[in-house]
Order: sequence, then C-alpha cells, then structure tokens
Amino acid sequence: MKKKKTFSLHQGKTENTAKTILEFLYKNPNKQFNYKQISAALKMENRGDKELVLKSLQKLVSKNEIEQMSAGKYRYTNTNLENYIGKIDFTQSSSAYVIVEGQEQDIFIQKSGLGKALDGDIVRVEIINNNKIKPEGKIIEVIERFKTEFVGILDVAKNDKFGFVIVAKNKIHIDIFIPKSKFKDAKHGQKVICRINDWPDENDSPIGEIIEVLGDPGEHNVEIHSILAEYGLPFQFPEEVEKEANSIDTKITEEEIAKRRDMRGICTFTIDPKDAKDFDDALSIQKLENGNWEIGVHIADVSHYVKEGSLLDEEAYKRATSVYLVDRVVPMLPEILSNNVCSLRPNEEKLTFSAIFEMDDNAEIKKSWYGRTVILSDKRFTYEEAQEIIEGKEAELKNEVLTLDRLAKILRNERLKEGAIAFDRLEIKFNLDENNEPLGVFFKESKDSNHLIEEFMLLANKKVSEFVSLNKDNSPNNKTFVYRIHDDPDPTKLQTLKNFVKTFGYDLRINSPREISSSLNTMLKDVKGKGEENMIETLAMRSMSKAIYSTQNIGHYGLAFDNYSHFTSPIRRYPDVIAHRLLQHYLENKQSPDIKKYEEDCKHCSARERLAADAERDSTKYMQVKFMEKHIGEVFDGVISGVTEFGIYVETKMTKAEGLIRLRNIHDDHYKFDEKTYSIIGQKTGIRYQLGDEVQIKMLKADLERKQIDFELV
Repeated sequence: MKKKKTFSLHQGKTENTAKTILEFLYKNPNKQFNYKQISAALKMENRGDKELVLKSLQKLVSKNEIEQMSAGKYRYTNTNLENYIGKIDFTQSSSAYVIVEGQEQDIFIQKSGLGKALDGDIVRVEIINNNKIKPEGKIIEVIERFKTEFVGILDVAKNDKFGFVIVAKNKIHIDIFIPKSKFKDAKHGQKVICRINDWPDENDSPIGEIIEVLGDPGEHNVEIHSILAEYGLPFQFPEEVEKEANSIDTKITEEEIAKRRDMRGICTFTIDPKDAKDFDDALSIQKLENGNWEIGVHIADVSHYVKEGSLLDEEAYKRATSVYLVDRVVPMLPEILSNNVCSLRPNEEKLTFSAIFEMDDNAEIKKSWYGRTVILSDKRFTYEEAQEIIEGKEAELKNEVLTLDRLAKILRNERLKEGAIAFDRLEIKFNLDENNEPLGVFFKESKDSNHLIEEFMLLANKKVSEFVSLNKDNSPNNKTFVYRIHDDPDPTKLQTLKNFVKTFGYDLRINSPREISSSLNTMLKDVKGKGEENMIETLAMRSMSKAIYSTQNIGHYGLAFDNYSHFTSPIRRYPDVIAHRLLQHYLENKQSPDIKKYEEDCKHCSARERLAADAERDSTKYMQVKFMEKHIGEVFDGVISGVTEFGIYVETKMTKAEGLIRLRNIHDDHYKFDEKTYSIIGQKTGIRYQLGDEVQIKMLKADLERKQIDFELV
C-alpha cells in the first residue's frame, strides 16, 4: 500500500508540474526554453525539482502538447494556430514576404514581425491576419539560415574596441557586431567578408567575425570580388583541383579514335562571340548522295576527361555553372580544360559527343544518330563574320553557312508556329580600357548568325531528350534523365501584364497557351525600337515562370517543346555533363539509375544558376553606375521603368542604366502614388508620371557601394 501511495503522489506532482509548464509555454508561444530556463521561471531550482521538470517535459512531448526543438529547447504546440514553413524574401523597405510552396498567396511580414530572420532563410511563420488578398504573419522560428557570411564595410567605433559591418546588400537590414579581437587586421572603412557566429535573444544585432579583408571600396578588383563573395562564388580553383586538371592525359590515341565515329574529313566549323575562348559546340555539314544534308552538332566531350568522383568533378558540381561578369569569366572548369583541351579550336583534333541528323531541303529530319565522335574543325567564325556572309559577303565556306542559315530559319519558323516565344533581349556590353574602366556602352542584338547556332543547339537538346525519354511509339519510357523544364505562365501575372500593356495600345490575349504565345510574339515584334521596348520585354519575361532543371518532365513552355534537356554546353553547365553521362549510359543499354540523386543534382544546379545570374546582373549594374559616375550634372533622355510610393525609376536610353528620382526631390507639386495605374499624380496640378513615359533627367549621384544612381527630373 505504501508503495502505491508513493507512486500516486509522484504521479500527481508530475501532472501538476506538467500543467504549470504548459501554462508557462502557452503564455510565451513564440519563444523556446531549455529545461533550466523553465525551472528558473517556475522557481523549481533544486536538483529534485529540475528532474521533475525534465520528466514532465518528456511526458508533454510524448503527448504532442509541446515540441522539443534542436539544442534541447522546448516550445508550446498550438494546433489552433495557423503556421507555415517557407522562404523569406525581404523588400528594400524592411518588410518581407514568406513564400510557401503550394500556397497561392505569399505571406506579408511587417518589420515588427521579422524576429531574427534574414533574407533567404527558411522560417516558420504564424498567420496573424488571414486576409485572402494579403495574408499577414510573423516569424516564430528561423529553421535554416540561407547564409551566414556577408560582404560589407567595417565601421570601427570611436573607442576602437569594437565595430559593425554594414552589409552592402539592400535586403539585409541589420549591422553585424564585431569585437576588436575579431577584426583580422581590417581597418575602418575597408570592405570585408564577415561570418555571423551568434545572435543572442537579448541582442538587436548578431555577433560575428571578419574572415577576409577584401580592400578599399571603389577599387575595381575589390568590387568584383565583393560581388563574387556576396553570392558565394569562388575567385579561383583550389590548388589540388588545378593539379589534377594539369595531370590529365590529353593525347588522343588511335585506340580512342577507333571507339568513335570519325568525322574529321567532313566540313566543320564553329561560330562564337569574338571574345570567346571556350568553343564547346561545332557544326558539320555535307551533302549526301540522295540529295539530303547530313548536319552534325558536335559538343565537347567533357565527360571523357572529367571522371565521376574525381576532385575535378566535385569542384565542377559545386560550381555547377560558369559565371560571366563584365570583365571576366569565372569558369566551371580549370583553364586547361575550358580554353584548351575541351575547346573545339580550329585545326585541332577534338573528342566530341554528337547528334547527327539527316535532313531534306525542308529541314525535315529523316534519320538521327547519337554518340561519341572525333572531329577536326576547319574554321572559327565570329558571329559578325558569319552575319556578313549571310548578308552577302563572299568568303570561305559561304555555301555551307548559307545552307545552315536557310535550314535554321525553317526550324525557327516551325518552332514559332508551334507556340514558342521569341524573346530577343538586348545584351548590355562595355568597352573597357586596360584598367577595366568603362569607356563606352554598346548593345548586342541577336541576328541571323546567332539564330543559326541557337536553332541547331535547340534541335540537338530536344532530340537527345526525345531519344532518351521516348519509346519507338513516342510513349514515355520513364528513364531517369535531367530535363530543362519551363512551366506555363502565372495567370495572375499575365492579367497584370495584359492590363499594363493595354495602356500602350497593345492587346494581349490570354485565354489559351497557344493564344498567349501568339499574341506575346506579336506584341514583342510591335514594340521593337520603341521607348517602352525594354520595359515591356522585361515585364513580359517576369510574367513567365522560371526555367529550372528537373527529373520530372513537364515540357518547356517558352520553347514549345514536350521534351527538352541541356546537352550542348558541358564546358560551362554541369547539367549538360550529367546529360552526356546518362546518354552514354543508355547507349550502352544499361538500366535506368535511381532518380533521387539526380533530382538533388537538379535542385543544386538550378540554385547555382540563379546565384550566377544575380551576380552577373550585379556586375553589369556596377559597371553602369561606374560609367554614369563620369556624367554627373549631365542631362539624359529616359523612360520611366518603375513607380513606387517613394519615387520613380528611370532607365536612360543611352546606357539602359536605371536610377531613382525620389518624390521628395520633385518640387513643383506634392505627388502621390497610384498603384492601379503605375503612376504618381500631382495633388495640385494633376500632372501624372506613368510607367513608360519618356522624361528628361539630370544625373545627380552615383553610389558605387550600393550600385545606385540618383536622378533629378528636368
């Protein structure tokens, strides 16, 4: 009896303690506590009481009434609260949105509800106002940091005992506290890379350390290295990777040639930008006895040299893509491979992976062959040289170039008829002096020579994908492969685009996928050469889904292809290397490998591609600001490219550089933002400045650090 009574008393005490703990955690729903903090809060601080708290916590966890988090912390589980896990995306005005997979609406987070979240983090958000148009929430937990290393300027305190790193990125709204012992010899005002080590609950700022001193702001190499560091992109290859690359046997033996289809005797050439160093694709052409054409699309056989599991392969996978900044390329592969061994240079035997098509005069494919080859390129054309031939200039291999151009035009027309969208955006380039100072800006436009290469690369990518993925009756065979997919456009974004372009007199029909692509192409053609061209093209592209890599094939909407993969650029894209390996795997009649690993590869490569694109945009923006810095006080013609509650963005026609005119600096009236019409309206005069309007502006200020330009309305 005595034992039974003792047990009953103990059980009762545990239940009472559990109830008290539950009440305490309920009153602090967004905080986490370890058992010592809970014991202290409940004034149960002797050894026996603490053991009781621990037992009570375990009981509550087993009943799912509380959650045990990482590092031995506990928090209240409220099943009545609506909360989600998603990725946080900060705005420049210190608020944010949480993007939750599968949810139509992003969740708005005011500055006061951000907690300790930083841009890009995976967070748990609790809904506090379930408005269907704009649901609002607050961050209750940071689940995973997107990054812990940041680029910024060290601001040393007057007493020299500590400093703060002021992060350069607009979307990071906190400064990072650095103790003097963690300066790593950095001086006040220098640009540095710092790492966040801790963020105590009671601190407004995280605590960090400087891990690298980049140098003085404004210096060209410092700024370019800052961009690379900001996106976690490497400056150079590790020594052991370079060593492995330099030890590769690059001799092409007769034994290796015997394993391949020998294409060395067939007319072959490359067409690339004049400043290109890595030529990863070549075309061959010969007329067959039956009157048809044999067209070969030859791609550098990178997978022959880069073996799975090697240091070289691991580094290439980690990078996943080459990065093209304004003044340099940060390659995926070391120079000996990218610019030498794997580059299809003229008059050199090269190992290639090829897609070879027999075509008639109407570009209809009669036969296809895929496999490893050896080629010998006869000539290297630049796009400009090939374009001159297409426009009538007499030159070597003229007939071959003109034949390929004619066939490419047929392929392109067929593709557009099938619903492909013809985005031909201007590419901004800079003339740089020996010190990488911008002397001028010019724009690269796609012409027939660009389209010639593009169409045959698209054809190879499409046909390789079909070859792997389809049975002879064109039904899917479910083999593991890496696809380049592009989902249908977001209907909401399309409706917004339709409403906007209507103000310029353009009609966008959005009732069906075919109608969307047809009217988009008409609009993109009509807008050519007009003031609003760049802005409408940009908005049209933003209305599209993002193309990504995936093992789940849903087709490519923008190209109007049911099957599409990346096969043609293995020197600069890792997914193409994977495609080569898988294609060879299937050519050897091997079984389909497990899909899980490849899906992870796709996610990694898609993420790295986005980082590279952001870095490339930042480097262009930096050079635009650097160029405009020399023109302070000058007047330019521009087009309003953005309208916000704090000002209007204007893009100069001459340089495509975008700058801000702040509302407080427009003195002729008090202007208010009208969200519905993308405009600001003067309250006294009724003067309206609207997206797409042409204006004259004066260059006021260029901030190289933040890559920002300030204009004044003339």
